[in-house]
Amino acid sequence: MRIVSGMRPTGKLHLGHYFGVLINWLKLQDEHDCFFFIADWHALTNRYKDTSDLKDNIREMIIDWLSVGIDPQKSTLFIQSGVKEHAELALLFGMFTPKSWLELNPTYKDMKFNLFYQYIRDFLYGKQIKISEEILRDIFFHAFYHKREIDFKYLKNKLLELGIKEDYVRHIVKTISEGDIGKEIDTYGFFGYPVLQAADILIYKAEGVPVGEDQLPHIEITREIARRFNNLYKEVFPEPEAILTETPKLLGTDGRKMSKSYNNAIYLSDDEDTVTQRVMTMKTDPQRIRRTDPGNPEICPVFINHKIFTDEKIVENINLECRTAQIGCVDCKKILAKNINRFLEPIRNKRVEIEKDISEYENVFIEGTKKAREIADVTMKEVRKSMNLYEI
Repeated sequence: MRIVSGMRPTGKLHLGHYFGVLINWLKLQDEHDCFFFIADWHALTNRYKDTSDLKDNIREMIIDWLSVGIDPQKSTLFIQSGVKEHAELALLFGMFTPKSWLELNPTYKDMKFNLFYQYIRDFLYGKQIKISEEILRDIFFHAFYHKREIDFKYLKNKLLELGIKEDYVRHIVKTISEGDIGKEIDTYGFFGYPVLQAADILIYKAEGVPVGEDQLPHIEITREIARRFNNLYKEVFPEPEAILTETPKLLGTDGRKMSKSYNNAIYLSDDEDTVTQRVMTMKTDPQRIRRTDPGNPEICPVFINHKIFTDEKIVENINLECRTAQIGCVDCKKILAKNINRFLEPIRNKRVEIEKDISEYENVFIEGTKKAREIADVTMKEVRKSMNLYEI
């Protein structure tokens, strides 16, 4: 089976990326014909203003991929922008992709929802109006999420029902409807990125795409585009299947999902001392105040991560000792830090080897890009012929 998947180069990769994406790629490359690409064009969809770190981020991603064992002997590794045919196919797909498909794209709606919600919350909190985040999100969800446009009448009435001053409500509605909020992503590139994503996948005639459950709508758009092309012109593209991947629950230092934007991540490139320092700042069971208090491991981020990095027998002991106050949080964290460092040690060693001659390893991606371009060129010749475009 041919597999295609990519990652945006937006900074160093962390343990969440490893267990969410890379560990699955390592399995797939042993069993399938895999194409893994650095999606630098996709990185521009919401980072177009400042591209000063783009090349450095690409280089970091090359190092991270190779250091965890993504193997150019088993997979085709390439850089998206080096295969211009992706852009050509996306342009052609865009000619017949309905705007409504893109408007209903969950990622686009999620981003807009969060931007607008964040503004309302910050405005009200700035006015010392403390409303439950759960209530506020529920109001905005119903005003926006299942609609193409915000239902300002509903939003206004609900805010007034909460006792918010009419002047404040008018200001909120006016700012959202007329202001600059959301304009960062109100671009053709962000709105149309699922079309480019479809081109990324279909140009290699992929049969499978590894994704999390939240990304299933993206694959469905790709399948719809493939169907529409095949119906309009000629049977060229397979309809790729989503390969659902289970992601273990990995929490950051603050107890939330590990994310660069939350500043709670442990990076694949962190040295031993940095990892230890980060782990020692991790939140634990909030109900365990004193060392002598019995804890509840199931609500402790440290224990949840033990299930991933620590031997099963030791996890059982920690579970028992925490519940009976035989082990304190500091000692529990030290064990976790030691085990994460043990896990990262071979990755660090490989990283040192790669960094000694990064140009040699960059050439791996240059060669992979050439191979990808040859395959993409064959597909595009077939596409142009199917659409009766002039071949020069």
